[in-house]
Amino acid sequence: MQHATIRLGLRENLGQFSLLVLVNAFVGAMVGLERSILPAIAEHEFHIVARTAILSFIVVFGITKALTNYFAGRFSDRFGRKQVLVAGWMVAIPVPFILMWAPSWNWVVMANVLLGVSQGLTWSTTVIMKIDLVGPKQRGLAMGLNEFSGYFAVAASALATGWIAAHYGLRPQPFYLGVVYVVAGLLLSVLTVRETRHHVTHELRTHHPANGTGNLTQVEIFRRTSLTDPNLSSVSQAGLVNNLNDGMAWGLFPLVFAAAGMTLAQIGILAAIYPAVWGASQIFTGALSDRVGRKWLIVWGMWLQAVGIAITALAAGFMLFSVGAVLLGLGTAMVYPTLLAAIGDVAHPVWRASAVGVYRLWRDLGYAVGALLAGITADLFGLSAAIWLVAGLTLLSGVIAAVRMSETLVKEHA
Repeated sequence: MQHATIRLGLRENLGQFSLLVLVNAFVGAMVGLERSILPAIAEHEFHIVARTAILSFIVVFGITKALTNYFAGRFSDRFGRKQVLVAGWMVAIPVPFILMWAPSWNWVVMANVLLGVSQGLTWSTTVIMKIDLVGPKQRGLAMGLNEFSGYFAVAASALATGWIAAHYGLRPQPFYLGVVYVVAGLLLSVLTVRETRHHVTHELRTHHPANGTGNLTQVEIFRRTSLTDPNLSSVSQAGLVNNLNDGMAWGLFPLVFAAAGMTLAQIGILAAIYPAVWGASQIFTGALSDRVGRKWLIVWGMWLQAVGIAITALAAGFMLFSVGAVLLGLGTAMVYPTLLAAIGDVAHPVWRASAVGVYRLWRDLGYAVGALLAGITADLFGLSAAIWLVAGLTLLSGVIAAVRMSETLVKEHA
């Protein structure tokens, strides 16, 4: 009886979809807490000089988030999406308090373990639930709206914490915002969000995916998404490199800006420009991928990211840093929702949540790889060498997608 009233589509599920957009804004805002000020806290409060040590918080965040993404996909199939979402918010409760009062850098690293677990559970689940709700048609737009809400909130939170830190100090005042984010996200998830698994059952009965059977083991899903399927594996490597350069930008760009003489307030603005452009543009790039296809938005997006990173390596003043941040944001906006939409295009509804989990495992391992690679290179050869290396890897990732990937958008669903 329940399934008779279920309809797929963004407009048909606008209320629940909008609630999930709002929840994901609070998810993104939790990451934004750290975006502009944590490297400064490492240097000024804990007197850590080595870039690799400073970037350790991003390494543990990336690894824990990546592993949690994988299990979030499996758990959401097994236990339900809503339960996984609520669990993610429960894990986040201690994070702002640890960041306020951490007596040593190891406590900050521990907070990022919890933050990584929380982000993996909450962000993965909001992605899966939105794909469930909209069905085959408007996946690009749905993912654009999801990632817009999350990353625009990252930017707003980074800007707010940078401003608060400049006026009131690095700790504890900027992290008061985190308490608000956790309370709001948890209450919304518990009281207003509804389970979406029955939408998948409805989609299975009413649509016929072109990519064959849904009877795959977890090992087969992992192998297909990581290596053997040219489209899914191209998406996975592009996601990893995208977050590799994001991890570098998160950890090293504030240090580059500071070395160029930027103030804390200016660093906060520059740290916000890139995720703000990325976040806002995704509404348009996600919808555009529903019209023009996924492949070339991904390829050109990676190449535009490489240009933005290169400009940042060459820049010495606020204006050129801003140009680099805008181009990096635009390139990432072209790639980010489109990769998720491509997974939705290719994966069978039965194992789609698990495939999203595998993709997000590889994508968020990029944070750890990027932070380690950038930190070690910066310590050995300088900040500029680290940035140029990441620019080159980003360019190469676009080449791999151009050669290996085919178009995933099914035209009759466009």
